[in-house]
Amino acid sequence: MARLGELEHAIMEVLWSDPEPQTARQVRDALTDRDLAATTILTVLSRLEAKGLVTRDRSSRAHRYQPTDAREVHVAALMRQALDSAPDADAALARFADAVTAEEAQALTEALDEAMRRRHKEGGK
Repeated sequence: MARLGELEHAIMEVLWSDPEPQTARQVRDALTDRDLAATTILTVLSRLEAKGLVTRDRSSRAHRYQPTDAREVHVAALMRQALDSAPDADAALARFADAVTAEEAQALTEALDEAMRRRHKEGGK
C-alpha cells in the first residue's frame, strides 16, 4: 500500500470524516484552507481510485466518491507494511512498545488478547 501524498491524505480525511459519498465539489468545499481547482480534486480522486482507496458511484451526473475502507484499516495496513519492511521486526516492535503511552499499551494489549482468542477459536491460525 502506497503512502499518501499531502493532498491525497487531505482528501481521504474529508472522505473518511463523512459516512456519505462525496462529490468532487463537496471535497473541494471541505478543504477550506486550500484554493484548489475542481479539476485538481478530480485528478487526485481518480488517482486514489486507481490505487484502490476510493470507489466512484457514476449513477448521477456528479460522481460520488467514498473510501473503500475505514481510516483504521488503512493505518493498520501502513503499520503492517512498515513492520514487513523492517530488517529486524522484533526490534521494531520493541521500539514501538517503548514509544506508546500507557493508554495505548493497554489498548494494544487488549487488541492482541482478542486477536489471540479469535485465532485460537479458528483453530490456531
